[in-house]
Amino acid sequence: MTWVLKAENLSKDFRLHLQGGVRIPVLDDVSLTVMPGECVALAGPSGAGKSTLMRCLYGNYGAGAGRILIRHGGEVVDLATADPRLVRAIRRDTLGYVSQFLRVIPRIGALDIVAEPLTARGVTPDAARARARDLLLRLNLPERLHGLPPATFSGGEQQRINLARGFAADYPVLLLDEPTASLDAANRQVVIGVIEEAKARGAALIGIFHDTEVRDRIADRIFDVAPIQDAA
Repeated sequence: MTWVLKAENLSKDFRLHLQGGVRIPVLDDVSLTVMPGECVALAGPSGAGKSTLMRCLYGNYGAGAGRILIRHGGEVVDLATADPRLVRAIRRDTLGYVSQFLRVIPRIGALDIVAEPLTARGVTPDAARARARDLLLRLNLPERLHGLPPATFSGGEQQRINLARGFAADYPVLLLDEPTASLDAANRQVVIGVIEEAKARGAALIGIFHDTEVRDRIADRIFDVAPIQDAA
């Protein structure tokens, strides 16, 4: 078995241009390898750089140094240097991301928000909506809400839409940023089941889990993100 995602000697810092160009190092020489069917939980104190690492792995933050290698379409691609068009293709077909916050789209109903990653791949609208409906019902979002824009939904309802959207397309690699943070106990159990099924089909998952019960149930190993001493 070979890896599907690998970070090599990854570093990232930020410059505060309104503070005279002060450099704030966040990640330094981070290396991480993730295998198919494995869930790796990122650990470390607040401010250690866990969320920054996740955003680098997704390509939202450019890497200061190092490589982020992912297997996409039979090839190995360095996300740290890939052009924007290729990054979009990787996000469509290979790399998913469940954030803590739903990107609310005005006047678009919850069902179509969840179905969109599938229709972007060429799945028929009917089949995509059927998959979306099944996931939303499994996550206990009642059908009467499926056609409504989720701007006024509760935080827990929006998080369930996020989760359904992230798991709808069966990504080979999936990043999970606090996937159960806004959920009650019953829905946490549903999410644990969905994650276990994703692992069983061979998906590689990297996540931040402040809920230690969930982390201990689904994580195969812990990866410590160490804070940089005297970073300021």
